[in-house]
Amino acid sequence: MPQQFPSRPTDPSRALPQRTPGARPRRMTLALAVLAALAVPLAGCTPVGMAVGAGAAGATAAQTEKGFTRSVDDSRIRLQLNAKFFETNYDLFADVSFTVDQGRVLLTGTVTNPDDRVTATRLAWSADGVVEVINELQVTDQSSLTDFGRDTRIGTELRVKLLADDKVASINYSIEVVNQTVYIMGIARSQKELARAIGHARNIPYVRGVVDYVTVRP
Repeated sequence: MPQQFPSRPTDPSRALPQRTPGARPRRMTLALAVLAALAVPLAGCTPVGMAVGAGAAGATAAQTEKGFTRSVDDSRIRLQLNAKFFETNYDLFADVSFTVDQGRVLLTGTVTNPDDRVTATRLAWSADGVVEVINELQVTDQSSLTDFGRDTRIGTELRVKLLADDKVASINYSIEVVNQTVYIMGIARSQKELARAIGHARNIPYVRGVVDYVTVRP
C-alpha cells in the first residue's frame, strides 16, 4: 500500500495564488479596466449616464459577435462622440443619438434646422476610427430652406455619381445639401479622389457652392 501522509493545515495567509489558465482572460480584464478608466475624465463634464453607458458597453463587449477588440473600439468612438457633441453644442448633444457598429455611426433624432444636420455629420466624422456616417436626423423647422425639393434632388444625384465612379470610395463620404450648397464630409484615400468627388458636385445643375470637410488619409 502507498504510504499515507497526514494533510497539512492550510494557512490562508500563506496560500499560494491560483494561476489563471491562459493569458487571454487577464488581457480582457485589463482592457475592460482601461475602458472604464477612459470614461472617468468625461464624467466631470458630462451627464452621469455617459459613464454608466460606457461601463455597460465594456461589460458586455466580450459577448458580442463582432469580437472584443472591435467592441472596445466602438465604445471608444462612442465616448469621443459624446465628448465632442457635449463640448460643441449641448442642445445638439441632447437631441442626437449615436449607434456605433464596427466603426459605422448611425445618427438618429430630431434637430431644429438643416445646419444642425451638417454640424452633426461633421462631428461624427471627426472621431478617430469612424469608417462611415449614416445621418437619419429629422429636421423640425425647414422654414429656412428656399427649395427643399431641389436640395433633395442635388443630394440624390451626387450620391449616384459617387457610387458609379469606381475611383471614389463612396461609402467614405457623407453628403448634405442646404439651399443648393453641397457639404461633403468624410475620408478620402487621396487628394485626387477628393478632387473627383468635388468635381462631381460642382457639375450638378443649380449647385451654388461646395464646402468640404473631408480628411485625406492615404
